[in-house]
Order: sequence, then structure tokens, then C-alpha cells
Amino acid sequence: MCGLAGFLESNLNDNNSAKVLHSMGESIYRRGPDGTGIWFENIENKINVGFVHTRLAIIDLSDAGQQPMHSHCGRYVIAFNGEIYNHLELRYLLESNNHISWRGHSDTETLLACFGIWGIDKTLQACVGMFAIALWDKKEHRLTLARDRVGEKPLYWGWQDDALLFGSELKALKTHPAFSAEINRDALCLLLRHNYIPAPHTIYRGIQKLQPGHYLSVELSNDERKETLHQYWSYEKVVQEGLVNPFMGSPIQAVEHLESLIAQSINGQLISDVPLGAFLSGGIDSSLIVSIMQSLSSSPVKTFSIGFDDKKYDEAIFAVEVARHLGTDHTEMYVNDKDIQDVIPLLPEVYCEPFADSSQLPTFLVSKMAQQHVTVALSGDAGDELFGGYTPYSFTPKYWNYARNIPLQIRKFASRYIDKLPVNPKFKKLIECMAVQNPQLFYRNIISHWLNPEELVKNSSEPSTAFSSSTTFPVNGGYVDWMMSVDAQVYMTDDILVKVDRAAMYNSLETRVPLLDHRIIEFAWQLPVSLKINNGVGKWPLREILYKRVPKSMIERPKKGFSIPLSSWLRGPLRDWAEELIAYKRLADEGYFNVAAVRSCWNLHIQGQADYSRKLWSILMFQSWLENQK
Repeated sequence: MCGLAGFLESNLNDNNSAKVLHSMGESIYRRGPDGTGIWFENIENKINVGFVHTRLAIIDLSDAGQQPMHSHCGRYVIAFNGEIYNHLELRYLLESNNHISWRGHSDTETLLACFGIWGIDKTLQACVGMFAIALWDKKEHRLTLARDRVGEKPLYWGWQDDALLFGSELKALKTHPAFSAEINRDALCLLLRHNYIPAPHTIYRGIQKLQPGHYLSVELSNDERKETLHQYWSYEKVVQEGLVNPFMGSPIQAVEHLESLIAQSINGQLISDVPLGAFLSGGIDSSLIVSIMQSLSSSPVKTFSIGFDDKKYDEAIFAVEVARHLGTDHTEMYVNDKDIQDVIPLLPEVYCEPFADSSQLPTFLVSKMAQQHVTVALSGDAGDELFGGYTPYSFTPKYWNYARNIPLQIRKFASRYIDKLPVNPKFKKLIECMAVQNPQLFYRNIISHWLNPEELVKNSSEPSTAFSSSTTFPVNGGYVDWMMSVDAQVYMTDDILVKVDRAAMYNSLETRVPLLDHRIIEFAWQLPVSLKINNGVGKWPLREILYKRVPKSMIERPKKGFSIPLSSWLRGPLRDWAEELIAYKRLADEGYFNVAAVRSCWNLHIQGQADYSRKLWSILMFQSWLENQK
């Protein structure tokens, strides 16, 4: 796990390439504190290209693993962030038909050899892993940027004048002299709706996230630029193929095959030349990952959990029970409100663009604690999206079936006037959500924080996403299949994975997600919803695997997650901080928001007339981030 950044520019100027690259690398040094390498080249006095790489040494700790790395043939230069778990298998395949003298045992060197012999497409499709890659072809004068199948590793890119800038985080792009920090108001709408900004959008105009499963090829010649976006793996295609070609075995056979795939994935992800452990919350997903890790290990697995002094939010006691049962080497840390609140000033540095999932706070703390003991931690993320674990998957279809029988005009009328009635906030939200014409938009509203962000962000137009652009369900699939699919493609990638990557990498900790092995994803979509959600209870296959190792009574309980008492904090210890960020004059001077709407929301919240903490948090995270940019 590392950080990378660089540029490709045709307008030669007086910029010192080495100095620029060092600045780009310095901005992301926390992603790779074990060393920094740069490479740059001027081509025929027409093109400048440069890479910087910050290294977090995980595999092959010797100098043979240093980057940017040059291929044996001298044609390619690579900067690579991530892990290729099957790279030794790829070496074996290469060696069966080629004589290769390896310099070390890093997966970076394996990638270079694969690109040289197999090309881009075949190499990316052969890889099992997580990655962001920048590859320069000296022969063709071509830059290739590539991202893994589901977006575990981040990669930003965009043109600024005549320079193509790219990097693991936006802060690296910002240090380049050509960077123009124009706020993308349309993306700000997405932040208010979702609490995150879905790909390909970013908070800066002209800069994009490279979408998962894609690679970008760029060539510059004769003052012309040619860029081509290729898709080498499609989540939508996997969904469709799985539904059309379902698993034909029994439920028991499905569980057995899934268990084998998960064990195979975990075993592959245990490869490391540094200490390795796992997050353990005591819930289904993390307990499953740890239980299989322990079965594959000859010594106690190092596990980590965070607990809260406030027992309403504490799950650490359950993690301790699971750890004791499995025999892991468990470390827990209890934190109080002040410990969590002290992280808030760091958030604009941790997250390179505004991010407002408040579970970012405990995620940061557990990552910081784990890094004191290990350099790599496995995580149980993705179980909910793949196996139907989220509560809305059960209730949303029921509510939509009620709503669709009420004429749309009546639903719209009710949504306009429900605000004036003293009703339960959840019922009010439900009525407001129903004022749409199709089930896709209904689900988007259910998971939205601000239903009409364009009314709040001045001079904006909210872009469409997979939540709003779809009007049909997958062939042979239904409403729940569609919800799970878009959640995996948008929410999981741009919220869950972003939250963990940035929190962990700020603390120089690599995280790995075994359930995101593409073979598990492909098999999960061959299983019917009825097998994933059994009598209203999600993740049935994962539960069945886990209960072979951990007593059911130890796991079955209401899920708390990484919740924090944000509502009361904004009325108490965080009130002054928030008031300063959204002061009337400040908002008016900056000009991004409808000031009256924001202040009304704030006043109603602090007076206790409503709980608008989630809505306010997205605005506060933007304001805090904006302050940090000055």
C-alpha cells in the first residue's frame, strides 16, 4: 500500500519537475512513510512526464521493491498502489513460456513483466487484488492509469490547462502549479444528498475519480491529445450474468462453495512481510473473517476493536467475547466523547475532499490504534451489499407497493404539506420520499439526507448517478437486486471504501477486504435474493458459515455499528465550532449555500424541535474542508 501521483504535460514551462514531484509526494507521505521515489523525463522537448511514489513497505522490504520501477526491457515505468494477491501465480504463468531474471519478489515487478508480455487488458483481468496504477510506455509515449475492479484504491485525474494531473488523493494534484481549485457546485449537491461524492465526480471542477474496473490511455503528440477510457470489468455485467445463470445447487452446497471462496480469498490476503491483523467488531462480517483467519493461522491472530464509554453505542464487549472464543490476540481501546471530538479538526486533512459519514470518526481511531501493532489489517466490509444486510432491502419494496397505489399528484400534495403537521420525523420523511414516479427514485430518496440539494446549493445542477438514472431492474432480477447492485457500485465504493482507506492510510495502515475478491462477487450474484435474505434476515449464507465457528447466541443481537451521538454533540460540545462554520455572514460571503435554509435547519436543531444532525454534518464537513483549503 502506498501513494502515487504525477503529471503528463505538453506545455513546457519553467516548472522544476523534481521540485513539483517532491511537493506532490510530500502531500501524501502518510500513505507511504517508508520512502519516496521520483522519476521524470523530457521527451523531444515536447512532453514532460513524471511519477512520484510514497512507499509503505508490505511485500519485499528490500530496495528491489522501490518505485517508480522500470521494467527489465526498459520500455515501461510504473508507480503502483495496492496489492496483487496472486502475483506469485502470475509469475509461474509467465515463467512457463518466458525466461525472466527476477530482481526481487515484489508484486510491482510481477506487474511490469505481465504488462510487457501480456499487455494491459489481459494483465488487469488476470490480477486478483486492489490497485491504482500509473504506467508509462516509453516506446509509444503513452500513459495508462488503471483502477481495481471495485475501487478499493483511489485514483484521481484531470486536465488543468495543458497538464494531465493524477494521484491517489486530491491534495497531491493541488500542489501542481497548473491546478485550479474551482469548486464543483454540482458535486456539492451530491455531497448533501449522499454524505459523499460518487464517482466520477469530485469537489473540484475538471477533476474526476477514475471509475472502478476501468483504465485510461493518454497520448500527447503535435499539440494534440488522445485519451481513451476502457472498461475491463463491469459490475453491472456481473450482476446480469449471475441472475441469468443462477447457481443450481442446494442451499447447503451454496454455503459450502461460498465458504471455500472466502477461505481462498483470506488465505491469499494473508501474504505479507510485515505484521498483519484484523478489525473485529463482534458482528457477522468481521467475526466471519477473523474466524477463518484464525483457522488458517498457527498463532493467535491480532484483532482490534474500539469501545465507547457510552454503553448505548458500545459493541466492544461483543468483540471481546468473539475474540476469546476464537483465541485471538485481542486489543481493545475505550474512548470517550472528547477522544472522538478531538479527531474532528483532523478530518479535512484525512479526507482530501468533503466526506460526511460520521462513522469516519471511530474508524479513524480504530485504525490509529491498530497501526501501533500491525501494518496490515483485514476488514469485514462488503457483506451487506453482497448478501442483503441493510434494513432498507426489507422495508423499501413494501412501502413502495403501498405508495404506488396512491395517485402521484396526491403523493406530491402530501409531501408539500406534511412539514406543517406535528408528525413523527420518520413518517414525515417517508411521505416526502413517496413524491416520485418510480421505485428507483423512491429508494434514492429513502437513502438521501437532503431530498432537494439544488435548492440549497446556489447555481447548481445535481448530476445523475446510478440511483437516479436507472428506470428498469436487471433481467431476471427485482427491486432488491437493483438496490443491492447500485449500493455496491456507489455507496460501497465511494463511502465505505473511501472511509476506511483514508482513515487507515492517514495512519499508514493498509486495509484489505477479503469479501471483495471478484470471484466472491461473481458467485454472490448467482445466488437468489431468497437465499441471501431469509425471512427478513439478511446475510443468511454468511451467518451459516459463521455459526460453524462461533455460537449463534454470541452473534444474534441488534447491530449498532459505528454510531456516535452527533445530535446531542451539535447542541452541546460542538455547538460553538458549528456556529462559527455556518455563521450567517460567513455563509453569505462564501456564496455556496442558501443561507436562510441552512440557518433555519440549524436553529430548529439546536432548539430541539428536530434532529437535523445528519443534514447539518454534510454542510459542516464541507465548511470545515473549505476552511482548510484557505
